[in-house]
Amino acid sequence: MDYKIISDGCCDLGKDIIDRYQLRIVPFCISFDEENYYKEIEEIGIREVYDRMVDNPDVYPKTSLPSVQNYIDVFTEYVEQGIPVICICFTPSLSGSYNSACNAKEIVCEDYPDAKIAVINSQAATVSQGLMVIEAGRMRQDGVPYEESVEILEKMKKTNRIFFTVGNVDYLKHGGRIGKLAGLASSALALKPLITLVDGAIEASGIGRSRKKTIAKTIDLLDGYFAETGDSMKEYSFAVGFGYDVEEGEKFYKQVEEHIKEKAGEIPVSLIQIGATIAVHTGPHALGIGCVKRYECYR
Repeated sequence: MDYKIISDGCCDLGKDIIDRYQLRIVPFCISFDEENYYKEIEEIGIREVYDRMVDNPDVYPKTSLPSVQNYIDVFTEYVEQGIPVICICFTPSLSGSYNSACNAKEIVCEDYPDAKIAVINSQAATVSQGLMVIEAGRMRQDGVPYEESVEILEKMKKTNRIFFTVGNVDYLKHGGRIGKLAGLASSALALKPLITLVDGAIEASGIGRSRKKTIAKTIDLLDGYFAETGDSMKEYSFAVGFGYDVEEGEKFYKQVEEHIKEKAGEIPVSLIQIGATIAVHTGPHALGIGCVKRYECYR
């Protein structure tokens, strides 16, 4: 039985990937004045978002999550056709998108008791959420049955990680997402934080005095993850995520690609620009590496 893969806009996947895997994206909205909200990608491009953030550093944009009705409309479209749905959402520790989707599922299932809707908390964001969505798309294309795909995704999400650095913690602090980074925020020193997104939560993973050193340390964090788990890099998919600085992102991408090649051979590494939804939390200068175990490892 065929099924539909849906994700909220925090997956940050480009049109080529969305078309390749026939994905459906439910967008967030972004506002710079708390009055006018624009659907990401559809009504405001990510380049414009970053330009406005950099040009107006004292303005902290806000996002508006997909509503319950947004999800009801999308779910109903497929349920009416008898098509099962897998919806992969941004971690609820940073957004209410997952809860909106869960509430929508309950409402739709009241009207369509036989509907098959699986809402999955990715425990991820941006590039690692995107990698999970791609894995779901690959499973669908490869004929993995619906129920098995859901089961694999629930196991897979425990392996996703993002190791990244930001320009500073101002955006995290302003958005109330500082969590375990509170000690860094209170520091009087101009330190650059290292951060890991693990099990859907932001954790402090170190500091550095220069951008160059913290960028290099994200690769050390990646290596540390595989040393700790004992997993092989050959079992994983990887993506480099970057923000405003395209040149910096491409340079780091080549560095990561070469590092993974030395460790595990020819493994594709994606390059993804971090979207508006996560950028409002991290600021315009986030840079890091995401990974997730590929679905074949669970079969």
